[in-house]
Amino acid sequence: MATKKILIIGFVWPEPKSSAAGSRMMQLIEAFQANNFQVTFASPCAKSDNAFDLSSLEIHQETILLNDSSFDNFIKNLNPDIVMFDRFMMEEQFGWRVEEQCPHALKILDTIDLHCLRKGRELALKNQALFDKSYLFNDISKREIASIYRCDLSLIISEEEIEILKNQFKVSEHLLYYLPFLTEVVSMDFKRKLPKFKEREHFITIGNFLHAPNYDAVLFLKNDIWPLIRKKLPQAEMHIYGSYASEKALQLHNKKEGFLIKGFAESADIVMQNAKVCLAPLRFGAGLKGKLIDAMLNGTPCVMSTIAAEGMFGGFEPNGFIADDAQQFANKSVELYTDKIFWNGKQKNGFNVMNARFDKRLFISDFIYKISAIQNNLHIHRLDNFTGQMLQHHTAQSTKFMSKWIEEKNK
Repeated sequence: MATKKILIIGFVWPEPKSSAAGSRMMQLIEAFQANNFQVTFASPCAKSDNAFDLSSLEIHQETILLNDSSFDNFIKNLNPDIVMFDRFMMEEQFGWRVEEQCPHALKILDTIDLHCLRKGRELALKNQALFDKSYLFNDISKREIASIYRCDLSLIISEEEIEILKNQFKVSEHLLYYLPFLTEVVSMDFKRKLPKFKEREHFITIGNFLHAPNYDAVLFLKNDIWPLIRKKLPQAEMHIYGSYASEKALQLHNKKEGFLIKGFAESADIVMQNAKVCLAPLRFGAGLKGKLIDAMLNGTPCVMSTIAAEGMFGGFEPNGFIADDAQQFANKSVELYTDKIFWNGKQKNGFNVMNARFDKRLFISDFIYKISAIQNNLHIHRLDNFTGQMLQHHTAQSTKFMSKWIEEKNK
């Protein structure tokens, strides 16, 4: 079978130890490589120390410039079969250049999560208002949905978001593809080796501090939830892990209260396996929550908000309790922390969810088949997406000339 070429244009270089988005990107890269794709990863972003060493997987890396025609020569010479944009902002920047230089390349958008949904919920929370269409249909929506239309296929990580795109935004189903986290099976042998109820202690939460929903959840824990838990469990500690902890976040550390900002975790698996209960009181957000995946994989039951649980469990029982009110959240946290029978049952639920809903073998071959089917009928696929063609025409013109103007200005 001839090797096909895929170019991934990343908003950032993948950091699987820092964020769920980084883990997700590495899962996609692995899926493409396992199916005979030669992967090139390009990004305009500077690399941090946490960036994964892509050269260890024989992936060609390219630093690209925004608003610069050097990208045109680069992509023309590469001539990829597929271009995948990591987040809609990359499609906005480079999509029109891809269209001009490689019009027959299949364009995929990996949304990571629906940014417009996250931003709308954040604004509704800030205004202490009920989240509705007036918050969902925001300026980011106009950009993000346009990007979805301009691409041939968009990868959506949550079933809830597929429904929102179909029902609220009226996006055609043939442009959307449900592809959640792609994980390994949790084996019997692995389960047996995990620390048991009595061998674990303390509460944990984990998440990149640069991600606004995570920082807000830590504040909610500190101010409203943790004092209620600590009153009933004075020996318990709250361990908060996450990369890029700001000065603001570090100041929340309080040893006396047992509220400990631990910062970057070299291994999310190890810290999760040592903890008894994971807390995820997210008040806004979108997509699937990497911290819940980490918790379920490592047998750590959770107490989580409705937002955190969204799209995660399907028809399965959750690996813990769902609560939004601070008092109820605290009560359920104490209950899960102190009741071994409850704890064991919720842990088992988590393993069931992982193996039934996120086992990569359930998704990858269908995904590769879907890509191949669209490539073989790309002309017809695009004819069925007139809105995309229209947006491609108008957006390409406006973005193109803005970009060319910036390029001239920068000379």
